Amino acid sequence: MAKESSHQAHAAGVHRVVVIVDENSNPFELGCATEIFGLRRPEIGRDLYDFRLCSPEPSTPMRDGFFTLTAVAGLEAADTADTLIVPNRPDVEVPRRPAVLDTIRRAHARGARLIGFCSGAFTLAEAGVLDGRRATAHWQWADAFRARFPAVRLESDVLFVDDGDILTAAGSAAALDLGLHVVRRDHGAEVANSVSRRLVFAAHRDGGQRQFVERPLPDLRDESLAPVLAWAQERLDAPLTISDLAARAAVSPATLHRRFRAQLGTTPLMWLTGERLALACRLIERGESRFEVVARRSGLGTAANLRTLMRRETGITPSAYKRRFGPEVN
Repeated sequence: MAKESSHQAHAAGVHRVVVIVDENSNPFELGCATEIFGLRRPEIGRDLYDFRLCSPEPSTPMRDGFFTLTAVAGLEAADTADTLIVPNRPDVEVPRRPAVLDTIRRAHARGARLIGFCSGAFTLAEAGVLDGRRATAHWQWADAFRARFPAVRLESDVLFVDDGDILTAAGSAAALDLGLHVVRRDHGAEVANSVSRRLVFAAHRDGGQRQFVERPLPDLRDESLAPVLAWAQERLDAPLTISDLAARAAVSPATLHRRFRAQLGTTPLMWLTGERLALACRLIERGESRFEVVARRSGLGTAANLRTLMRRETGITPSAYKRRFGPEVN
């Protein structure tokens, strides 16, 4: 594998993402990181990230000896990372290499963003950078994690946790959710939607959704939410209620709520609000500067409600979002 998957040199001004790969690392999460941060995006027209892999050894056997990774940079490459993705491995009880932990501590001290996928939270906690911080990990390791790292505020029933400069994802597929969240945070909703289309993956699943969903054996009826979701997405500017969604699905509001929990791991109201906020972000990115118009067209009602929800979900105001992602900055 080449030392730099997407760029042959650290392009000036392009955010550098470096992944540390260590012995017994999981290939799936490595693939997720490469797919989201490492591939060129000609349909977008610009490079989103400068991407590198590094390892403490010249030859690194991956999980269960599936294959061996060679010809990647040494750990010194991590010292130039703007975002550092730490190793995640199934053998969570095995201590990480001191050199890897030291590299993570140095990155954290100089202000790099740290990401742990799945069991990567163990690596971050062992490095000592998660004490007093919020994090998540795969639900099957929650008890073991809490026992080893009681100072970490583990949230074991969410997809991912964004705690500012340290982000963690739960199970393997949640790495895609967190990766797209990072792209959305860095480049806006429109770019994140473009990346998700390439992945053929949901453009946005809120981090607060449950790690796993209940999937009872189906009966003869089609209980998929897809038709009602598509119907609602075409009418986000309308005053839709949960009763409207339930009527469209020809079920009671209580049944609709159960199906949302079972199939999406969230509630109808949370889903609807998330879709409306995503639409609002896209409208701002496309040049709509009148926030009362954005709020009305996205179904959020008022500019005040738009400000409240955007600050809660993105951490910034509509005005700051416009300055960062609006057409005048492109």
